[in-house]
Amino acid sequence: MDRKWQLLGLGFVLGVTALCVSFIGGMYFQHQDARKRLQKIIQTDPYAYYVSPKIDEVTHDEADHRMKQIMKYGFPGLDDLRLYSDFVLSYDRRNRVAHWVCEHLQVDSIHPNRGRRGRNPYQPDLSVPSNFRSELTDYRRSGFDRGHLAAAGNHHLQQNHCEDTFFLTNIAPQIGQGFNRGAWNNLERYVRSLVHHFGSVFVCTGPLYKPKQRSGGKLSVEYEMIGLNMIAVPTHFFKVIIVESKVHLGKPYMEGYVMPNASIPDGLPLRSFLCDIREIEHYAGLKFFDGLRRSALFGSNYPSESQVFREFG
Repeated sequence: MDRKWQLLGLGFVLGVTALCVSFIGGMYFQHQDARKRLQKIIQTDPYAYYVSPKIDEVTHDEADHRMKQIMKYGFPGLDDLRLYSDFVLSYDRRNRVAHWVCEHLQVDSIHPNRGRRGRNPYQPDLSVPSNFRSELTDYRRSGFDRGHLAAAGNHHLQQNHCEDTFFLTNIAPQIGQGFNRGAWNNLERYVRSLVHHFGSVFVCTGPLYKPKQRSGGKLSVEYEMIGLNMIAVPTHFFKVIIVESKVHLGKPYMEGYVMPNASIPDGLPLRSFLCDIREIEHYAGLKFFDGLRRSALFGSNYPSESQVFREFG
């Protein structure tokens, strides 16, 4: 009897050992497979080399993670990249706001009956080191709205998608009446109308700090700062948009907008804020959708003169 129990015990131990070896082996080969996929990404997209540590964090869940879709046309810049559930941003530690935020919008993501904005509190992103982090107290009694870069209304597919837009890394100080609650909101609604019509829209949004001409003809950059953490108040904001064609093999269309962070009169048409994309790149120090050759575009707005810098400079 003792011999029988010994054999049963040995069989149990061997079974558990085999199970553990199988589990560890599975983890190893899954990790190796993820590494191989990462190498393929790096080979096809040189940008990925610089952000491979971030990519490596999510390759185990690559099927569900939307980073590759969102950044389909390349990264505008590579500083302090941060991946959220439905958008990607580059954080500016000096100014405590994002350099840029990129989104890929489809009809499901803007469905109003999914994620609810009202449930979501603004919150600091604790993954940002405390000496570079913006806090709720910085906005309190500042006179500025906590303005979204990736709009909450763009991310309704899942509740956590909407919640992530309320991290302060995605927020910047904006004039409320006439801008955040006026012209800027109209621009966000226009982007969603493009999604409804075309189905697939890529958006890159961010702040600008535009120079002004002083007496004597010299230029200087002046902007306000709020809170103990000295959050920079942008002088302007931009959106650069790529609309994908619904026609098979159709070329995408690209356009850019710049709005002053000021109270803008009601009724001013959005088209008056169209801006030469090269001008936005010049002021922002970014290169938008650089993975797409300009010759591959159906068209792009390159007006001879940008009204926004003439009228609101």
